[in-house]
Amino acid sequence: MHSIKKITQAIAAVVAGVCSAAMLGVGYYGGKLPDSIMDDGSLPQFSTAVPVTAERSVPAGLNVKLLGSVPIKSIKEETVERPRLAAVGSAFGIKLVTDGVMIIDMKKLSGECPAADAGLRVGDVIESVNGETVSTNAELCDVIKNSGGSSCTVKYRRGSTTRETSITPVLSEGCYRAGMWVRDSSAGIGTMTFIDPETGVFAGLGHSVCDADTHEPLPLSHGTISPVRINDIKKGAAGDPGQLIGEFCGDDCGCLTLNCGEGVYGTSDSIPENAREYPMAFSYEVHTGSAFILTQTDNGCPKRFDIVIEKIGGEHDLVISAKDPELIKQAGGIVQGMSGSPIIQDGRLAGAVTHVLIEDPTGGYGIFAERMYRHVIAAKPAEDPRKAG
Repeated sequence: MHSIKKITQAIAAVVAGVCSAAMLGVGYYGGKLPDSIMDDGSLPQFSTAVPVTAERSVPAGLNVKLLGSVPIKSIKEETVERPRLAAVGSAFGIKLVTDGVMIIDMKKLSGECPAADAGLRVGDVIESVNGETVSTNAELCDVIKNSGGSSCTVKYRRGSTTRETSITPVLSEGCYRAGMWVRDSSAGIGTMTFIDPETGVFAGLGHSVCDADTHEPLPLSHGTISPVRINDIKKGAAGDPGQLIGEFCGDDCGCLTLNCGEGVYGTSDSIPENAREYPMAFSYEVHTGSAFILTQTDNGCPKRFDIVIEKIGGEHDLVISAKDPELIKQAGGIVQGMSGSPIIQDGRLAGAVTHVLIEDPTGGYGIFAERMYRHVIAAKPAEDPRKAG
């Protein structure tokens, strides 16, 4: 009798342990797995340590289960034909004109700062003054200078909210000023990730173009892209991420239509001859392990360099590390300007490099190609600024 009781207790303990482990697994994968996925209509095979399966039981949705039986969550499904995208990997120049002007600094004039007193702050984007649209620093200065010290109505954006306030300029050094410094354009070098051969829409960087002072994404009015010449590489080291050193060269070769958290997008006049088409990997197909990037380290064509995808998910889609001896020799690893370098895994376009780890230039972060492609699907043709006027 005593033995039976012990066996019963042991079985109960095992069952309790299994249930506890299952619940932990449900909680873990419930947070780790996405709430929506893109696929080609076939049931997804998730790359997980414990088997996770999906079954299609509701329209545009999947039921996901642990070990084939324990429900985890429902996932919204978007079925598309798997796209083939031309992976580029070439450095390109970005010239961006802002939609409005962004405040990057403030300063007191004769003991006061009219802009700050009006409630404005660094990072706000001024759209108009006294009903006049302003898109450059010169336009804003003209309106303020010509105010004669009268109150000016300022319409501005803070985040996604549009607001209005009044500024009373003060006389300083012979003219009326508001005590604020603004940014109206930006230029830099990044790497183009891919071009959709069907539409000519490109994706690059994998992150937004931000103001150097405020670190806020610059609101895009219009912009262009151009070829660049890579002259040198400042090698990365611990505490110094390094960078590609280059210059704009040649005529503009496309236009920008979007600057957002997942990169820059627009239309390209042509596809580089060296660009090879790859089928896109859906995010659930990307896994830890070996991969390679295509990136430009000199004035030649992009080259292939081996990396390892160390981690999937979390704050960043991908955590990567450079393993190629030649890349480490030339650049120390990943450097600024390589953002957007396409990541290829299992013969598919898996994602793009987005950031380098400042403390370790051989490490970095990446974004799923699928997330970038969603913006390509939604891209709308914009008026080419080169044809304006």
